[in-house]
Amino acid sequence: MAQYDVIIIGAGPGGYVSAIRCAQLGLKTAIVEGRETLGGTCLNVGCIPSKALLHATHMLHEAEHNFADMGLKGKSPSVDWDQMKAYKSDVVGQNTGGIEFLMKKNKIEWLKGWASIPAAGKVKVGDEVHETKNIVIASGSVPSSLPGVEVDNDKGIVIDSTGALDLPKIPKKMAVIGAGVIGLELGSVYARLGSDVTVVEYMDAVCPGMDADVQRTFKRILEKQGLKFVMGAAVSGVETTKTKAKVKYALKKSPDSEEVLDADVVLVAAGRKPFAEGLGLDALGVKMTERGQIATNAHWATNVAGIYAIGDVIEGPMLAHKAEDEGMAVAEVIAGKHGHVNYGVIPGVVYTTPEVATVGATEAALKAEGRKIKVGKFMFMGNARAKAVHQGDGFVKIIVDAETDRVLGAAIIGPAAGDMIHELCVAMEFGASAQDIALTCHAHPTYSEAVREAALACGDGAIHS
Repeated sequence: MAQYDVIIIGAGPGGYVSAIRCAQLGLKTAIVEGRETLGGTCLNVGCIPSKALLHATHMLHEAEHNFADMGLKGKSPSVDWDQMKAYKSDVVGQNTGGIEFLMKKNKIEWLKGWASIPAAGKVKVGDEVHETKNIVIASGSVPSSLPGVEVDNDKGIVIDSTGALDLPKIPKKMAVIGAGVIGLELGSVYARLGSDVTVVEYMDAVCPGMDADVQRTFKRILEKQGLKFVMGAAVSGVETTKTKAKVKYALKKSPDSEEVLDADVVLVAAGRKPFAEGLGLDALGVKMTERGQIATNAHWATNVAGIYAIGDVIEGPMLAHKAEDEGMAVAEVIAGKHGHVNYGVIPGVVYTTPEVATVGATEAALKAEGRKIKVGKFMFMGNARAKAVHQGDGFVKIIVDAETDRVLGAAIIGPAAGDMIHELCVAMEFGASAQDIALTCHAHPTYSEAVREAALACGDGAIHS
């Protein structure tokens, strides 16, 4: 029986990154994964396949709406849905295969199967029990369910995000329950493919918790792209036949009423919940939070010695990059070093077109705290590069402390927002001021000039507005 320094349960972004960092630090490491491929939800049925479909359908949108304007004449392309799904699967295969290569390169053993923890220091996979000094639980999350709504991806009528990646055909009418990141990304995919998409959301704004300026602008842009919204609606159930569905909901302003939305496919995008079933945590006495997450301390340790947890299964935003940061940090802790994650500087991105990216505190949250702030805002309509690629909608918004000028938060809605947000993440990590950004030369013509302009707007004013 092999004696490991670390066994990591789950090979998603948190798990596999943690395994690599453990191996780099000289720890004998194994990773447990029951899927046929590594990479977890993100690489197999989440982040990566959805981005492939977003890219493919964005190209279709460009061909249908912008090519002629640029002098690219000809018949718009037809959609071969099976080929598009094959392209998506190829992208997934390249990425999951890459993770398997990294495991071999770093001499990390893949224990294939589903794990349980019969006792601290022991991990059971199949019929074998493996001994280890440390266990890291990185078992991730699964789609949340809704009362009265039964998901069955095999039938292809009421589906979750996994089912949405592999529908047998493009639906004529799609209802999306939930106007969060997953619902808006996949809803926009099918809207570009020609589906009549209606998004039903319980809250009064899309992407709950996001900056209010972004919420309003984002919804308006998506409506221009053809998405329809029913806001402030509580879904009570979904009725199905062999080929159709009816979404029943009541508007919060008239809770006694019952509205019905007809659809060919209903996508349930009501968020995600931690997944730790089958690990045996109850018998071990591992403490859980009220929301079903594994409780950990500042070093990602549970109350049971030698057992740690990271990623979606613990508190915090359910984001792959948050899990990756925790995976590296917990490896450092196990190796006797100092692991650190700055939870105040974790960006969030919606990969629609335009992209939406945020980091740090919102204007509303800071005002609620009574904090004195300044806000600098610059519209992409004043950015030459954005206008050249038909993406002049949106803006960059930077929020700073009124006295110190230190960056406290930012929001971007516009082209390449998910990449540009990192300039502001770095600024926040190093305690930079808006003036520091404003005095830094930015190449022209780039989208990033809009970040500098927003920083200038925190002071004497932007140049191009």
